[in-house]
Amino acid sequence: MFAIPGKQAVTLTQAAANQIVKLMQRDDSHGLRIGVKKGGCAGMEYTMEYVAEPDPQDEIVEQDGARVMIAPMAQMFLFGTEIDYEVGLLESGFRFRNPNVVDACGCGESIKFAETSDAG
Repeated sequence: MFAIPGKQAVTLTQAAANQIVKLMQRDDSHGLRIGVKKGGCAGMEYTMEYVAEPDPQDEIVEQDGARVMIAPMAQMFLFGTEIDYEVGLLESGFRFRNPNVVDACGCGESIKFAETSDAG
């Protein structure tokens, strides 16, 4: 939908790809669907869920055995994002390095885009 020929909508670090593959196998899922929704103190939040099959309108990115599906309404907000998986002393999880984000809350769970009126 918002593709540039020869460029994936999102990229995965090796750590993220490894974690997605591990969770796909554990949950016997088709892949990880990511999106955005209204919420949080900065206005928008990322959504993530493992799904049995893709939506026909999903943008599908496959890398190193990992499959990520981008929900249709999120494609314009996530284009150019790098997804990483970080392991820390107190918490571990996926991290989004998104060039489209103009602000984020202190906890990092909520984000703001330059224009959020089209998200759903």
